[in-house]
Amino acid sequence: VQLQASGGGLVQAGGSLRLSCAASGRTFISGVMGWFRQAPGKEREFVAAITGGGSEQYTDSVKGRFTISRDNAKNTVFLQMNALKVEDTAVYYCAASQALTTSYHGMNYWGKGTQVTVSS
Repeated sequence: VQLQASGGGLVQAGGSLRLSCAASGRTFISGVMGWFRQAPGKEREFVAAITGGGSEQYTDSVKGRFTISRDNAKNTVFLQMNALKVEDTAVYYCAASQALTTSYHGMNYWGKGTQVTVSS
């Protein structure tokens, strides 16, 4: 199983970025696909997740600004990030689980991170 993330970059505060993550090798219709992030010197934290049925969950700090979606036919998950803040700067990791969980330890597969840098 591979998770291939893309879409990171450098953006000014208030700007937008869209992350994509394509999974290959298996599907996660009965589980979740989502995103975590890790800022320098901090632990990896949950950002957003979505079930195969489309139920979404977000960490409080991104609610109203980030939107997660998925294309089950393409086994791909997206993260639309609007109104970006400097504190959103981090390496963003795509993750997937066969279970309905948002726990770091519950994720079965991880993609390589993609850097998101928000400048002031």
